[in-house]
Amino acid sequence: MGALELTLLYLLASVLGVVACRFLKLPPMLGYLVVGILIGPNALALAQNSEGVRHLAEFGVVFLMFVIGLEFNLPKLRAMRRHVFGLGLLQVLLTMAITFVACMSLGLYLPALNMAWPTAVALSGVMAMSSTAIVGKLMADRLELDSEHGQRVIGILLFQDLAVVPLLVLIPALGSTPDQMLTSLGLALIKAVVLLALLLLGGQRVMRWWLTLVARRKTNELFMLNLLLVTLGLAWLTELAGLSLALGAFVAGMLISETEFKHQVETDIRPFHDILLGLFFVTIGMLLDWHIVWSQLGLVLIFLIASLLLKLGLITVLTRLLGASTGVALRTGLYLAQGGEFGFVLLTLAQTERLMGASLLNPILASMVISMLATPFIINYSNTLVMKLVSSDWLQQSLQMTNIARTSINTSQHVIICGYGRCGQNLARILDTQKIPHMALDLDPDRVRQANAAGHSVAFGDATRLQALLAAGLHRASAMVITYLDVPSSLKVLALVREHAPQLPVIVRTQDDAPLERLQAAGATEVVPEAIEGSLMLASHALALLGVPMRRVIRIVQDQRDARYNLLRGYFHGSDDAALEEGAQERLSSITLPAGCVWAGQTVAALMLALPAVRIINLRRHNGKNMAATEALVLEEGDTLVLSGQAEPLALAEALILKT
Repeated sequence: MGALELTLLYLLASVLGVVACRFLKLPPMLGYLVVGILIGPNALALAQNSEGVRHLAEFGVVFLMFVIGLEFNLPKLRAMRRHVFGLGLLQVLLTMAITFVACMSLGLYLPALNMAWPTAVALSGVMAMSSTAIVGKLMADRLELDSEHGQRVIGILLFQDLAVVPLLVLIPALGSTPDQMLTSLGLALIKAVVLLALLLLGGQRVMRWWLTLVARRKTNELFMLNLLLVTLGLAWLTELAGLSLALGAFVAGMLISETEFKHQVETDIRPFHDILLGLFFVTIGMLLDWHIVWSQLGLVLIFLIASLLLKLGLITVLTRLLGASTGVALRTGLYLAQGGEFGFVLLTLAQTERLMGASLLNPILASMVISMLATPFIINYSNTLVMKLVSSDWLQQSLQMTNIARTSINTSQHVIICGYGRCGQNLARILDTQKIPHMALDLDPDRVRQANAAGHSVAFGDATRLQALLAAGLHRASAMVITYLDVPSSLKVLALVREHAPQLPVIVRTQDDAPLERLQAAGATEVVPEAIEGSLMLASHALALLGVPMRRVIRIVQDQRDARYNLLRGYFHGSDDAALEEGAQERLSSITLPAGCVWAGQTVAALMLALPAVRIINLRRHNGKNMAATEALVLEEGDTLVLSGQAEPLALAEALILKT
């Protein structure tokens, strides 16, 4: 089969696999795995697992590590340090320790497996990994990223991603001969430390300077080319130093994560990352030799059951010991019991270093693939399973609904606020000024606890669940405001409101106007696009600072708001937006003190005495620093004063200040 035919086969099979997974509401990575199994040389044999395809799949791992490095940032780690460096660290270390002992014991009973201690170390690293791609996607779809078990799951996955870096250095060293192993390991560690020190100490400044230089050219193609050059160049550099491609890509992501270009890079790299990572999963599926798997089915089942039970039990116990409830701990264990994509990376690296043969590789690979295929079903039925096994979880959920009901029981004709972030809190403050009762639901336990301590009316609850809305007084409320920007969750809330309280007006916040029609069709009374409102506020401030009378600013902005929302609803707007000048209206004016100005060196108090009908509301130094216009402040040449007053006094003030 030629290169073109092989490429078309991969594309066709991948498209069909992803479409099938989308239809079944499963993560697309599972589709890539199944496609690789079916078209591989050990099943339908439609494609051979050629070296060229494997090399292309390695780029999928490179971009995966790049994205992981891009998401690595110190503020995020500090915010989640208890889950990352507490729960995550313990999970990886204990899983590796238990797996190492189990592998060595298994090697004694089954000498044919050739289970030497370097092989046991490599397998312990493989066992410690769970699937970030599958679990993260499922949790995002289920709106569980901010839940109690969701935060713990993300913390463990984040530490697993970080733990891959030293394992990528360790496993190649384990493949050396016994007399050279210590030397190889020490040399690899020295190389890694020196290279990382050089890159991280001076690399951030160089990276920021270079990307800024490229961005100033204002060419998307050039920026993208440089992004690929940096990623693959650093990957090549680490490989040249005797380390792995993936380590260099991780470092590249870390360097860019500390620059202001992080979010643009995430958007640009996503298509490459998803497609090449999908190809990596296809090649993993093609590695499976079902003849060996079938002949060693007992060993496959042992690996599968042992790995699932080990990770489920260990993660559940650790999560429980670190303060979580039994239900949260069990959910965390169920979500992370499967194998992961980094486990495949480490497994193929161990095979490359000849740490294991096909007789051991295929049963382990098969058990990991089966565990990942089972993950969506385990997660979908996790709530039912936890409710059956943990009676206290049912009681805790009932208590949660009771707490919500207790908070809202004495309120009626109130506003239900879904999401208590900055937007929700600002809305609550405005409602308080008007003595309008309100009740907020939020899934961040720390935020809820702090808000309750401050006396705010907020409860821990998921607004996408009918029980939480009913407990919050859905049928007694006068309005609902959905403040978070996640459109799927907003649609779920709207579906519940339309079914159980269709008369309730609902206001929805969105990032832009793209989902406006979908939200209105789902029952939203009004949709407020954040980007449009932000632009209107920018315009109002700009007009005010340019001296347009405030009454006219308000009228212009209101007309534009009416026109914009009417236009978005599909109507034409025909009202006249011209406004009459009103001389009695105060306006703002900005005046910069010129060189040789008579007021340079004098105080603000002296200037205010000369300008009785004008107020100085702001002062900006020539270096751009804003200063409070206190009476004792000494004026300097180049200072910009923002004055407030009526038209005639402002004109006189301008002539007086500009006098040299």
